[in-house]
Amino acid sequence: MNEILESPARVRWIARIIVPAALIVVWFVVFGFGGMSFGSISEVATDERASFLPSSAESTKVQNEIARFTGSDAIPAIVIAEHGGGLTDADREQLETFADQAGDIVPGAEASPVIPSEDDEAAELVVSIPSDAEIGDVVEQLESDADQTLTDMNVWVSGPAGFTADLQEAFGGIDGILLVVALAVVFVILVVVYRSPLLPILVLLSSMTALCAAVLINVALAREGIVTLNGQVQGILFILVIGAATDYSLLYIARYRESLRDSRSASTAAWTAIRGVVEPILASGGTVIAGLLCLLLSDLGSNSALGPVAAIGIACAMLATLTFLPAMLAVFGRAAFWPRSPRYGSAHPELTGPNATGLWPQVGRFVSAAPRRIVAGVAVVLVAGCAGLVLLDSDGVPQSDFVLGQSQARDGQQAIDRHFAAGSGNPAYVLAPSDERREVAEAISSTPGIDSLSLVAQDALSGTTPVDDDGAVATDGSAGPPPAEPTEIDGQIMFSLTLSAPADSLEAEGMVEELRENLTSTQALVGGSTAVDLDTNTTSSKDRAVIIPIVLAVITVMLAFLLRSLLAPLLLLATTVLSFGTALGISALVFRLIGQPQSDPSVPLYAFVFLVALGIDYNIFLMTRVREETLTHGTWEGALRGLSVTGGVITSAGIVLAATFAALIVIPIQFLLQLAIIVAIGVLLDALIVRTLLVPALTLWIGDRIWWPSRLANPAKH
Repeated sequence: MNEILESPARVRWIARIIVPAALIVVWFVVFGFGGMSFGSISEVATDERASFLPSSAESTKVQNEIARFTGSDAIPAIVIAEHGGGLTDADREQLETFADQAGDIVPGAEASPVIPSEDDEAAELVVSIPSDAEIGDVVEQLESDADQTLTDMNVWVSGPAGFTADLQEAFGGIDGILLVVALAVVFVILVVVYRSPLLPILVLLSSMTALCAAVLINVALAREGIVTLNGQVQGILFILVIGAATDYSLLYIARYRESLRDSRSASTAAWTAIRGVVEPILASGGTVIAGLLCLLLSDLGSNSALGPVAAIGIACAMLATLTFLPAMLAVFGRAAFWPRSPRYGSAHPELTGPNATGLWPQVGRFVSAAPRRIVAGVAVVLVAGCAGLVLLDSDGVPQSDFVLGQSQARDGQQAIDRHFAAGSGNPAYVLAPSDERREVAEAISSTPGIDSLSLVAQDALSGTTPVDDDGAVATDGSAGPPPAEPTEIDGQIMFSLTLSAPADSLEAEGMVEELRENLTSTQALVGGSTAVDLDTNTTSSKDRAVIIPIVLAVITVMLAFLLRSLLAPLLLLATTVLSFGTALGISALVFRLIGQPQSDPSVPLYAFVFLVALGIDYNIFLMTRVREETLTHGTWEGALRGLSVTGGVITSAGIVLAATFAALIVIPIQFLLQLAIIVAIGVLLDALIVRTLLVPALTLWIGDRIWWPSRLANPAKH
């Protein structure tokens, strides 16, 4: 019995049928459960910007107290109505009717009195929406009711609720249009590369299975509060997994095609190919994961949230490529390449020498003819591209510019700017000790850009009580009821400030900065949405200074272990960083040309992590093969053979990844648009120029010394 079980035929049968079938069944189960998890992402996702700030941030401390002082954590929607030539009596009646109805849209919603503008051409009211309500649905209902009730006026719904609804609508296409576009683009490229109808389907099936596994795991972790999901992280996860899994598949299939020429059995070729690519794929994925996990060092939750979520996605991409894809190819065999199936015993193409034909041997001959001049020429071109960095403005973007294209919230904010203090309806808050009331009020009043000042009072009809410049309750001398007493909690009071600039603007952030400077002699803290934006931008800028050097150090160490060298990793990293600078410089120029000159501070950080981690992939694919060939043929011949054998697959992988990231432009979010441009340009530079010309030329120029201090640096002793 043991002899039967241990017979070669039995082993071959298990390897050819049982193992592939078991792997395929397991992954299809993962595909099914993961596919069902797509619908659960919205249940565990959050796009509340304030929740991403560290607890130590000044605005976070104030944000935690606002609900206690106001008695509500509602999100304000500002309804602004405009009538050129002045509001009529009929307009005012319609506004009052709408105000009475607006508070009934959702349980817990409240509408303020109608507030006319000084020029009497517009009026606004603030609808406080409970934070647990579906903001998008409520805003949509407000817009519909306003159109029906305020028939003779131009009406918009703006404010924090309006901009939140815009973001939700913009991110709403991630599950649908983004995936469809990305998969369609990748499918077309794969059909062109392989000229086969079946192989692209198998590759995309493997990539989608990896994505389903990533979604399944991340949704489960998000439910437990271990990871954080939001629209931005979700979009990047989808693109990153599809792009990386497809790249790894291209590398594996290239090796599998080689193995089919040397093996009669497709299953044997499939497992042989794994041995050839497992090291570069694990090293490549490992560098990306290490770079992504460095984001955990960020103080900004929106940055640190991406690290583990995307790292899980990359791990799933590697696992699917090294198990599910080989299992499917073992089953389909040479038929997967139809109608250009590789035949057993067919000769391998010449990789170098005068008899070698094809594009990549020609590129090798071109590089080997003058490696020093190529290094100098490419370096000059890349450095010239870095000149565009002087155009990069990554100090922050107004919230109204986050969403591209039509935005009712943005149009409404512009109407508010025309008729009211631009910060109307979205105040800044100052939390202060009650015994410093006078000093704080005087400091606030002396700050330019403060249009009005009041103290939060839960008993007041409007929720606030106007105060004088010295903090005393202001009275208008009328015979009405006295103003409500300001709310005091634990010896603290809260001021509400209306800024003269839009609350989401960089100008307003400057006002908050100056206000904080004026309050340095007190214990007062400044919060509100403007302060949240300011602290977010400041924290993101600090993150860049901390994370970028750590990413470089981590990837250098990993490359050193992979290549058994110290000099080669430093050179590879230097070429990738130079390529990143060029991509960022060119992109900064593109941003100006498309009318998007300002960038979020996290855009360069995300782009750096992706381009350095992903861009180094192509150098890993190349140099691991060069090292393998060098062991047999020497550094010069090994470099040319490595370039020839990996040229096609790396070029295809670069085009696929660039096209996949470019698919992000279908989501009308400025952050994703800019990230797509930078990464697409950078990946193409790495795949088509750096890996094709610069790295091979450097390797040929430096010669055996590039492997220092390993034994390959001294071939005579090897």
